[in-house]
Amino acid sequence: MSNKTVLNRLYKLIFPYRYQFLIAMIAALIVAALSGAQAYMVKPLLDKIFFEKSTYYLSILPFALVALFAVKGFFYGLNFYLLEKIGQTVIRDMRVSLFSHIHSQSLSFFHKNPTGELISRIISDVSLIQNSISSVVVGLLRDFFQVIFLLIVIFYMNWKLALLSLIFLPSAAVPIVYFGKAFRRIGTKIQEETATLSNIIHESITGAPVVKAFSMEKYETKRFASQALSLFSITMEDKRIYRLQHPLMEVIGSIGMAMIIWFGGKEVIAGNATPGTFFAFITALIMIYDPIKKVSRINSAVQQGLAASIRVFTLMDVMPDIVSKKNAKEMTPFTREIVIENLNFKYDSEPVLTDINLTVPAGQILAIVGPSGAGKSTLINLIPRFFDIQQGSICIDGQDIRDINLQSLRDQIAIVTQHTILFNESIRNNIAYGDSHKSDEEIRAAADAAYALSFIDKLPDGLNTVIGESGMMLSGGERQRLSIARAILKNAPILVLDEATSALDTESEQEVQKALENLMKDRTTLVIAHRLSTIRNADRIIVVKDGTIVEEGTHEQLIAIAGEYENLYNMQYRS
Repeated sequence: MSNKTVLNRLYKLIFPYRYQFLIAMIAALIVAALSGAQAYMVKPLLDKIFFEKSTYYLSILPFALVALFAVKGFFYGLNFYLLEKIGQTVIRDMRVSLFSHIHSQSLSFFHKNPTGELISRIISDVSLIQNSISSVVVGLLRDFFQVIFLLIVIFYMNWKLALLSLIFLPSAAVPIVYFGKAFRRIGTKIQEETATLSNIIHESITGAPVVKAFSMEKYETKRFASQALSLFSITMEDKRIYRLQHPLMEVIGSIGMAMIIWFGGKEVIAGNATPGTFFAFITALIMIYDPIKKVSRINSAVQQGLAASIRVFTLMDVMPDIVSKKNAKEMTPFTREIVIENLNFKYDSEPVLTDINLTVPAGQILAIVGPSGAGKSTLINLIPRFFDIQQGSICIDGQDIRDINLQSLRDQIAIVTQHTILFNESIRNNIAYGDSHKSDEEIRAAADAAYALSFIDKLPDGLNTVIGESGMMLSGGERQRLSIARAILKNAPILVLDEATSALDTESEQEVQKALENLMKDRTTLVIAHRLSTIRNADRIIVVKDGTIVEEGTHEQLIAIAGEYENLYNMQYRS
């Protein structure tokens, strides 16, 4: 992605705030004009007061100088505030847009992109863009106008000296361009190393129980320290290059200044210029050189910002692979059947499901069993289109799910998994997740049906209790009952239970099983079960092995067949 493309996209983000930007530019023009006047005032101050000893100018110029600085200060502040506000607003919009875009992706996207990497894009990369925008928008544009006005001043005062100075000004830009490429390369590497570091932090903290169980604290610290050292090394490379750039800029500037002092001094001695003119010229030249030095100082930040922009825009360009069709229909309430025909599915090139044919009438409890890796969860995940089928079809009440509006499809499905997903919010917000307008009475009724009200009412703040990250303040059974309450409150006609009790102890499983029975009433239920005792009363059981359905029937029928189901059953209960 070229610089031009990146800058065009950043411009489009700034465009909605163009009127504020215009006011800021007018303020910048006034600041630049007053900077030129400020430099020019050195001439009358020296010539009229100190050489001609004029009391008239002595009584006027000091007050004029104060007024000039006061007006310049006001417009400088206005320019700074408006441009900073625009920059911060653009970054806020970019973060929200990036966050929203990430959540528009299918589950396969999250399988391919580590969590720490995504966090780094939203936090670290966008922060670098923020630094870059602030540096460019707030500083460079204002400084550009200042250089223009100061050039007018120096040409007006002495065109010969002005031409001499212009020989050295372009040479000052050479280090900026030369080192810019290095800063870009290093900036990209810094962001990659930061993303890796972020991922290590995320993995080690979320995996803290495993880290402690295996006494791997020192190992994780060593892994983090190694990555921190990599980030430190590349950061110091950036500083070493900056260490070379800054002195080089100073040397080039000093050579130019020495030449101008020599030539200007000869002009004053020869009587071709007054001391006031010369010192006013030197003042304007120093004021011109200052913004050029600023460019060299922010060059690293700007290049890192451009590199970060490429990473962010590249992620923004990743289109979701599962979206609603342009004219997708709204799904009508489910009443008849789910039909799966000739279904085939692959992860990359690895076949997972082959020639699946299945009909699930409304109101039926269908259990799906089989060895680990057989494709059970994949089959379930295809129904709400967490992944898209490659061959065959899934129809609900005669409608192909690919022709249905995605949200209306998922509104018909409630899911409870073995990996309970809860948020660091109140119990009320966790149960009502997806519909914050539910009343306390409805939330309590759902909690009661999930056998969760008994422990909720014992908590100090009841429904207002904040349960910590992933519900860490609750037991496994309590967390699972909250997720069941959430599914009950959603009141969807299709229910998916993905090994919802497999991670629980016997006592917790019994409590959760009673909650599940309430949840399954009057619903079409697809149950993936590891513990076969939980699905003995299912209306129908299918056995999936190596991605195909190998057996089908009730518990008694499958035991009588003496096939795969009986083998699974015997491994659990007759070994």
